[in-house]
Parts: sequence; structure tokens; C-alpha cells
Amino acid sequence: MEQVVVFCRPGFETEAGRELTDRAAESGIFGFFEPQKDSGLVWFSLGGPETADDLLSRLELSTMVFVRDWFVVLARIPLPEHDRVGAVINGLRSLERGYPGCARLEVRLPETNADGDLGKFARKWVSPLSRGMRGAGLLKADQKAPAPARFEVLLSEFAEAVVGFSLEENRARFVSGIPRLRLPASAPSRSALKLEEAWKVFLPADQELDYLGGGKKAADLGAAPGGWTWQLVRQGMFVTAVDNGPMNDELMASGQVEHVEADGYSWRPKRGIDWMVCDIVDQPRKTANLAVDWLAGGHCRYTVFNLKLPMKKRYDEWLICRDIIHQGLKEAGLGFRLRARHLYHDREEITCFIERTG
Repeated sequence: MEQVVVFCRPGFETEAGRELTDRAAESGIFGFFEPQKDSGLVWFSLGGPETADDLLSRLELSTMVFVRDWFVVLARIPLPEHDRVGAVINGLRSLERGYPGCARLEVRLPETNADGDLGKFARKWVSPLSRGMRGAGLLKADQKAPAPARFEVLLSEFAEAVVGFSLEENRARFVSGIPRLRLPASAPSRSALKLEEAWKVFLPADQELDYLGGGKKAADLGAAPGGWTWQLVRQGMFVTAVDNGPMNDELMASGQVEHVEADGYSWRPKRGIDWMVCDIVDQPRKTANLAVDWLAGGHCRYTVFNLKLPMKKRYDEWLICRDIIHQGLKEAGLGFRLRARHLYHDREEITCFIERTG
């Protein structure tokens, strides 16, 4: 049976599975999902006649929210204690289905892996496995050669490898959707990493300067102590930090921040600015309507905001908030681009980005 393995935040397997099942059905592909509880992994099986390749050709990962990354499963290969490389090569040679050409491979572990020995093995195994597969003609001779896909090997244990491929144009920018970001000591809070990740996920990599550079003006709603404001300042922006709480002293000394003591939901700028960001923990529908009001009112061109989702209805609440945003902006006659993702640095919330295009 054709399968895709999905990577999500541990504990959100059901949300990721429901999302993929719904989106696949919308594209005419039907299947069922099996969540691996609290592992960050979901197995989606297709009922046919469509293949897993068809699924990834019809759905774009960038449009998914709870699905962080994925790849097509080719085989589950038992690994003996000796010659694990040979076992993978023989398993791939015996496949009854084709796959795109690959120049590189990635060995992955579940996000929840606590086995240090398995982690050490995975890091050391990449090189001999790559050499063996290249020698067997399963990988291109030049690892830097253009290739439509990359081999993927998922190790949940020593005894088995899940082997498959991901498509160059339809996979996460960071493996398993996990960016390796460092928090500088000068950052006022860890929330700064969330906004940095949002920019890396939502903005085209070659256009970040267009979106962020040039001395733009921004507002940070619910800013204190200033994690998101700090990120905006790092980009050279001039920021209005809106919060009744105190801001970080060093951040205020930058000369790029004006602190306005007010309620983030009710404050509006006197004239339009470039960015509005909001990390206020409140009712998600209230925040969705806030974003609509800012964009429809011409108060900003870009916005990044979080939606805190209720524990038992996280996926359903997102669909309601999505409809609020779509309906509100369409009624305002605005062209827009909406993207949302359950980021690695998110917890019970998801992060949204909206760009006004008209």
C-alpha cells in the first residue's frame, strides 16, 4: 500500500492526520491516517488508484499548517546487526516501484528520540550508507548534482529503516521542519526565536531583504518584554511597542523603539505602517478579526500573529479562524496571501503570516 510519513509537533498527530486527510480528499485522493502517539509521526495510507507521488504533486507543503514535513515511503527495511548498508541497498533493488533520481540522502530520527546510542549511530551511518548507495548506482556520482528528489531514511530503532524520498520542490526548508536557531544572550525572551522562524518559513529565502530591510516601520502588539520587538529592531525597523507592561531597558536604549502603554487589541497607528506583529495570548477568533481589521483598514501591509488553539478542538478552531480571515479580507476587497504553520518554536498556538497583495 502506498504511504506518506508526516512529521508534526509531538502530541499533534491527530491534527496533522486530519488536515492531510481533508486536503487529500479535496484533491481527489482518499486514504486514512495512523497517528503514532506523541512521536511527531503520522502514517498516511492511500486507498488507490492514486500513488503517494500523486499526492505530493497535488498538495503543496507550504499550504499545510500542522504538517511540518513529509516524504514518500518506499519500504520498511529490516536492519540486521551486521551490514546494515547492504540491507538497505538490497531492499531498494527489490522494489517493484520507481522513484525519482537522487544525489543525496538524509538520515532522520523522530523528534522524541531519547536513545543517545541511536543518535550517534545515525550521525556516523550517513557517510558509509551514502558511499554504499553511490557505489551501487542508487545515488548520483556527484552529491552536488541537480536532482529532483532526496533519499530519506527514518530510524526509530536499530532494527528497521523506513526508506523513501522527498521532492526538492515540495519539502520543508529545514529537515523535519526543525530549524536550528540560536538565541543570542541579548534577546529579551525566547519568543524571539518564534518570529525568526516565521520569517524563514513564510518569506522566500531570496527575498527576505525586500520584506524586512530598508528601515521599515512596525508595531508589536503585546510587546513586553520585547522578544519580537528585538527581532524587528535587528532588521533595522522603527517599532511602536504596544503593551501595558514594562519593556526591556537595553532594547529601549536602541533609539528605535517607542513604548505605548495601551491595549494591543484597541490601539491603531495614525498612518499606515509596514508590519504588525502580535503574540498576545487570547481568544483565537478575536486575534483573527484583529488581523483582518488591520489589513482591511490599511494599517499594515504584512502581519505575523499567533492563534492560541483550544486543547480539544485545535484543528476545528483553525478552520474557523481561517474562514474569518478569508471572508473578512474578501469582503474588504483585498488581495492577500495567507500562510499558517505550527512552527517548531510554537506550543499550543500556530503562527500566521498575511501579506496584502492588492
